Amino acid sequence: MSILLEVPSGYVCHRRGETATITPTIAEVLERIHADLLPHQQVFCDNITHRKIGLVCGFGAGKTYGLVSKAVSLAAQNVGFVSALFEPVAPMLRDILQRTIDDCLAKWEIPYTFRVSPLPEYTLSFAEGQHTILLRTMETWNRIRGQNLCAIGFDEADTAPMRIAQSATQMALARLRSGNVRQFYAATTPEGFGWAYKTFKSEATDDTLLIQARTEDNPHLPLDFIPSLIENYPANLIKAYLNGEFVNLTTGTVYDRFDRSKHVVTQLPDYSEEPLRIGVDFNIGNMSAVIGIRSGKGLLIIDEISGAHDTDALGAEIRRRYPGHRLYGYPDASGGNRSTNATQTDIQILEQYGISNQSPKANPPVRDRVAAVQALLENGKGEHRLHISHTCKRMIECLELQCYSSNGAPDKEGGHDHMTDALGYLVWREFNPLHAGAGRGTGIRIY
Repeated sequence: MSILLEVPSGYVCHRRGETATITPTIAEVLERIHADLLPHQQVFCDNITHRKIGLVCGFGAGKTYGLVSKAVSLAAQNVGFVSALFEPVAPMLRDILQRTIDDCLAKWEIPYTFRVSPLPEYTLSFAEGQHTILLRTMETWNRIRGQNLCAIGFDEADTAPMRIAQSATQMALARLRSGNVRQFYAATTPEGFGWAYKTFKSEATDDTLLIQARTEDNPHLPLDFIPSLIENYPANLIKAYLNGEFVNLTTGTVYDRFDRSKHVVTQLPDYSEEPLRIGVDFNIGNMSAVIGIRSGKGLLIIDEISGAHDTDALGAEIRRRYPGHRLYGYPDASGGNRSTNATQTDIQILEQYGISNQSPKANPPVRDRVAAVQALLENGKGEHRLHISHTCKRMIECLELQCYSSNGAPDKEGGHDHMTDALGYLVWREFNPLHAGAGRGTGIRIY
C-alpha cells in the first residue's frame, strides 16, 4: 500500500519533522499578502472600486511586488474565474514576473500548479476553490481575444511602444466581463509622457486612479542604492526614476518658451462682436481646431475642439458654438487637395459652414511655423503676445509636452502635434511678416 494514501486530503507532503501546510482560505491569503505591504502598495491592493488603477513609481519602489500582490489579492476575490498578467516581451515575463510570482506564492504558502505550454499559466488553490492566472506579452495582445477575464494587470507597460500598449489596453478592457471584482491595473516606471501618463492622468476618467511613489518610499533598499542612482543619472531622469514623476525624457520641448504663469489666462474679454480666427488641422477621425481673437498685437485663444470625427462634424460644431460670429479659417493648406468627404475638399466643406478660408496655397516649412509660434510666445523684447484660456486644456498640454524626435523634427508619435499644428497655421498666417502687412510694403524681402 502506498504511503501517499495515509496523507490527509488537502495537505502538502513535507519532509519528516516539517509541518504540513493546509490549503489557505481567502481570508488567510489576504491577511498574509497585506502583512508587509508598503503604504503605496497597500492602497494599490486595497482599491477595488476603480475600473482602472495605476501604480507609477521610481526604481526599487516595489512595483512588481505590488503588481503580484494585487494579482493574487484579486485572484482570491475571484475564485473560480480567470485573470491575466502581461509583460511587454517574453524575456521579461520569464526573468521578472515568473520569479516574483514564485517567490510570493512560496512566501504566502499558497499551493499552485504551473503550466508552461502551450502558453504559461498559474492555477492557485484556495480552500474555497481555484483561480487561474494567464501570463501573456503585450506584443501578442491579440491572443486574449475571446477570453472572459475578471482582472488584467500590466507590468512596465511604459517600456512598450505606445501603439502596442494602447492596443493591448483596449483589448484588455474589452475582456473584463466576468468575476466578482473586475479591474484593469498596471505598475510601471514612468517613461516620459507616454502610455501611463495618457492612461492614468491626461485622459483619466472618474473610474481611474493614479498612485505615485518614490524610490525612497521603500525602506528595505540597500543604503547605497539611491546615492548610486543620483550619481549616475541626469536631473530629468532622477525625477522620473527616483520620484516617479512624468517628465520630458526626449531631446527637448518644441515650444520651450511656453509658461503657464505667463501665457494662460482665466479672464476673457467680451468677444461677442469680434471675428473669430480658427486654426484647423485635418486628420481623419481626429480633427483639431483652435479658436482665437486678435488682441492688439497678439492672439488670444478662447476655445478648442479636439477629436472631431470628420470635417463636417468639425464645421457643424464650430457653427453650433458660434452661430452669430464672422468666422475666418486658417486650415492646413493641403485640405484644398484632399477630403474626408469624397466629393468635396476639406476646405470647401468648412466654407459651407460660413468659415472663410484664409490658408495660403502651400504650408510653410515646419521649422518656420514653429518659430512663428515661439516668437508669439516670447520675442526678443520679452513680449508675450500669445495667451490661452485656462479652459483650453488640450492646447496647453500639447504646448507643454510636444517634443523633438530623434531626427530633430517635432514628434508625431505622442499625439501632441495636432493642436499645435492647428495653432501654427493660424499664427503663421496672421503674424508672419509676409502676411501681417498684407497689401502694404513690409520692407522685408524673403528669398
